[in-house]
Amino acid sequence: MTVLEILSEYRVMFLEGLSTTLLLCLYIYPLGLVMGTILGSIGYRYRITGLLTRAFSTLISATPILVILFWLHYPMQYILDVVIDPFYTSVFAISLVAIFLISDIIYNSLSEFPQQYVSAAKVCGISSRTILLRIQLPIIVRQVLPSIINILVVILQTTLFTSLISVNELFRVSQQINAEIYRPVEIYTALGIFYIGISLVIFGIAHFIKIKYTRNLSEN
Repeated sequence: MTVLEILSEYRVMFLEGLSTTLLLCLYIYPLGLVMGTILGSIGYRYRITGLLTRAFSTLISATPILVILFWLHYPMQYILDVVIDPFYTSVFAISLVAIFLISDIIYNSLSEFPQQYVSAAKVCGISSRTILLRIQLPIIVRQVLPSIINILVVILQTTLFTSLISVNELFRVSQQINAEIYRPVEIYTALGIFYIGISLVIFGIAHFIKIKYTRNLSEN
């Protein structure tokens, strides 16, 4: 069977797996972006919080996501005597990683922001709100966007590890199909096509944001 034939014959299973993968991202991305931005901003404003945030970021970055997933799914639930759907365990674990990675990026961007731009704007009588929206925000977005997009793509790829705690996402579906027909090259090529397609959408959205909201400041 060719890749196209496999995609056609098992399209229902692939679409179910794709919907689960996209749903994971739909939960994780907003949590990571919003909470990471807030945590990074608070860390920049308050030194102790910043030190704690960076310490946790280093610790979590050094811990394999698979270890975090298994620890939350098995011993943690046993200790707490609860049973949580693996989907939500996965959302929590991967969101935790995303939050601290993004907060670290935001913290570094704020710390390295050229304050002379703000000082010059204040001398010209520009309001704090305008400075934030027209000067600080575009510069910061331009600085952090490439790193954040890379994190989002890595998070997308990380979702395949959730299959190991029984989340029926794309990778797990591909394994199930491969167990039926054993065509690993074609099946995992099809899997790669799905991940490439989603990643291209993410890069496209990032490109749109960059063009629309981070124009060259010398234009005005």
